[in-house]
Amino acid sequence: MSDQHLTELAEFARRNSPYYQDLYAGVKTDGPLLPEDLPVIDHAGFWAANTLRNNRVLTSRQVDGVVFKTGGTTNDPKMTVYTRAELHAMARLQGDGYAEAGLRTGDRVANFFYAGELYASFLFNVLCLQETSVPVVHLPIAGTPSPATMAEMMAEHEATVALSTPTTLSQVAAHLVAQNEQLPSVRLFLFGGEAFYEDQRPLIAKAFPNADVRSLGYASVDAGVLAAPVRGEPDARVHRVHRLQKSLEIVDGNTGEPIREPGRPGRLLVTDLVRRLMPIIRYPVGDTAEWVDYEDRRFRLLGRSEEGARVGPVTVYVEDLRAVVEEVSGHQLISGIQAVQRRRDSKDELALRIAGEISDAQQLAASVIRRFEELRPMFAQHVRAGLINPLKVEYVPLSELEVNTRSGKIVRLVDQRLD
Repeated sequence: MSDQHLTELAEFARRNSPYYQDLYAGVKTDGPLLPEDLPVIDHAGFWAANTLRNNRVLTSRQVDGVVFKTGGTTNDPKMTVYTRAELHAMARLQGDGYAEAGLRTGDRVANFFYAGELYASFLFNVLCLQETSVPVVHLPIAGTPSPATMAEMMAEHEATVALSTPTTLSQVAAHLVAQNEQLPSVRLFLFGGEAFYEDQRPLIAKAFPNADVRSLGYASVDAGVLAAPVRGEPDARVHRVHRLQKSLEIVDGNTGEPIREPGRPGRLLVTDLVRRLMPIIRYPVGDTAEWVDYEDRRFRLLGRSEEGARVGPVTVYVEDLRAVVEEVSGHQLISGIQAVQRRRDSKDELALRIAGEISDAQQLAASVIRRFEELRPMFAQHVRAGLINPLKVEYVPLSELEVNTRSGKIVRLVDQRLD
């Protein structure tokens, strides 16, 4: 992103958006701007201004395009808007990324994303499949049928590619494994909507033995399509920024200092260089990442930056719990995990729900707790001091993990303390 391009974008937003006019009130524009010359968007302020009525973020009245509901797995979904031209450009960008992910001419693509209620995933992937340069057959199954029906339709229509969240395909895989069945025709699983974790790979591999697991691209509803998978890259977390349309920054989570060296984790910020109706300038995506190659704009996603459970005075990140499960579970088939915050005996309690095929539940629970306490000694210290309850490990069927009713994704952190 050139300094002049950013300056023009910021000036456009300030002239036409009341929110950006207030945000940039103290910004000097007598010369070209660097990204660090502009404040980082505060989510609370942005979404307080970006309302259905009396909107202060938009630069004009919306007369075409689409309205999407955003918010991921939170219980407070919000709205984001695109013009028709912006939506078309975004679909073309994502569609081109499918070729990088491994889509081939003649593939039969089972689309298991969720449709309706203003959610983007199914509709947007329909548009992307229409815009991709690779000729394919689209099987618009959606995410509402039962896992048994999904598996049956994949087999009946000889699907070669599954387009899905990891949660949905894990449910299909669990059904197939329970029936002692496989679908070897599926050669590619393109995931999106949530991260894919290594503890899910054994289950997917058992049901779909010939399927390569690849990201379909890095995107969010509010920030748009940000980056494409890298052809030939074995790590599905690595993506390359769409440099002509997006600017991604990795900054220090405490100081806001720009990070350019590889291997140093930081907070991801995005600036959309195309959108004008709802400008996105230095917007925190909510993920942490590290550069693999700054000059080539290749980066590795590391997890959520704002997904922590507060247990008494101790913050526990769901990503840390998942990493412990991956480390100690070995080759056991883990199909999903979920952290639950509760109150018991007037103290905070954190429970870790695990779904999967566990050979020795008691041993795995002990290993998870022991390793977690090694990695987070502060948690164990507060348990010994009687300030919080010990970590609790529970085993449940995948169907009993709480999911977002609209998107079908597992809610990774459930707070039951106010129930």
